[in-house]
Amino acid sequence: MTSGVFVLLGPLIAVATTIIVLMMTVAIHRRPRLTAVLTLAGLGIAFLLLFWTTTLDSRRVTALLVIDDYARFYTGLILAATAAVTLLSVGYLERLSEQRDEYYMLLLLGALGSIVLVSAVHFMSLFLGLELLSVSLYALIAYPRSRQQSIEAGLKYLVLAAASAAFLLFGMALVYAEVGSMAFSQVVAPVAPGARLAWLVGIGLIVVGFGFKLALVPFHLWTPDVYEGAPAPTTAFVATVSKGAMLAVLLRLFSEVDGRGHHALFLGFTVLATASMVGGNFLALLQRNVKRLLAYSSIAHLGYLLVAFLASGALAETAIAFYLVAYFVTMIGAFGVVAVLSTGEHDADSLDDYRGLAVRRPWLSAVFTAMLLSLAGIPLTAGFVGKFFLTVAGGGAALWPLLAVMMVTSGIGLFYYLRVIVAMYMQPVSESTAAAGTARVPLVAGLTLAALTILLVWLGVYPGPLIAFIRSAVSGGA
Repeated sequence: MTSGVFVLLGPLIAVATTIIVLMMTVAIHRRPRLTAVLTLAGLGIAFLLLFWTTTLDSRRVTALLVIDDYARFYTGLILAATAAVTLLSVGYLERLSEQRDEYYMLLLLGALGSIVLVSAVHFMSLFLGLELLSVSLYALIAYPRSRQQSIEAGLKYLVLAAASAAFLLFGMALVYAEVGSMAFSQVVAPVAPGARLAWLVGIGLIVVGFGFKLALVPFHLWTPDVYEGAPAPTTAFVATVSKGAMLAVLLRLFSEVDGRGHHALFLGFTVLATASMVGGNFLALLQRNVKRLLAYSSIAHLGYLLVAFLASGALAETAIAFYLVAYFVTMIGAFGVVAVLSTGEHDADSLDDYRGLAVRRPWLSAVFTAMLLSLAGIPLTAGFVGKFFLTVAGGGAALWPLLAVMMVTSGIGLFYYLRVIVAMYMQPVSESTAAAGTARVPLVAGLTLAALTILLVWLGVYPGPLIAFIRSAVSGGA
């Protein structure tokens, strides 16, 4: 371990150290706002150290991790998203009767696991990062102990996450038995003809494990219940950081496998992509709960991302990275509005909670409208540019049937996004929600939502600098 290695591991070390500092601080004196400030300071230091690592060449750190431009980009995205979720959590947690300090430790632990995932080049580091992330999510989802719905959501995620980990482990074991290595680069090592079936079964089980974590149809059944039961900031974290990290490591792993060269594997991902786009959008049509609607919407968006994943190549990697940035900004902003409107007793997740929001909170309705239009892929938003790049990547690989499904289902998705917008602008305020218009919006949360909205529009109008940065950082890294 040289000094250069410690510099490369700086962001990981900073996040881990911050967790220890928070534990010691809370043991001495509980001050939730101080804990939040220390959390943001630790994330800021990790982000600065990330820039320091760019002065060094990409390097493999032991056999488990590699710190290259690909890992740096997704690490920066995870750190920024975690900071935004932290800022939105401060005001939300103040309305709860729970102890709030441990929440920030769990949030950092989830970020640490996600960073390990995006740097992983070995099945062991993949599993370690996944368990760090999953264990923190169990507690984050069930954090409001006074809410039965949150406890139920946490238990459901615990059971299904354990099942997905079992699929992953068994698949890894089968692949290891055939190739004799757990490194990603050896996954496609020569396999004896008679053992080829066992290798394919192993890869298939790994895909099933990833399908659970990414909530792809038909492994999506946990998603609406967990999204609905979890606190709104936690739901934003699950929808963005958790899924983004899993998709990043999936890209790195299957760039070694060459999915397009294996017909069965390519067909399997095609079925998952089609089912997720169709199932996510059609199931969202039936929802009157906003958090469940966004849950099914996220399933559809992961299906869109799989179109570029199947296309492969430098253009596809750029498209996926840009779409993930747009998706992170949009989902954090959407659930941020839910968090701001929520009370200590329950989240603002019913469609009735948004009736007449334009009258009660004009600027909040404008923010939520921008986020919903971005999810729908309307021009002048980051979501539109992201879908354009996904379409170009899919067209370059001649994935015309998948692109046709993507276009049709995107049109269907526009209906349920517009239904929420109509409720905000064209439906009268109900008596049960009229009092919500007098609640104060926390300054920190308001500034965070404003920044996310500006970024959303800026990426939709002038995406060039970010695209150029992504091309230099991500293309060829996976």
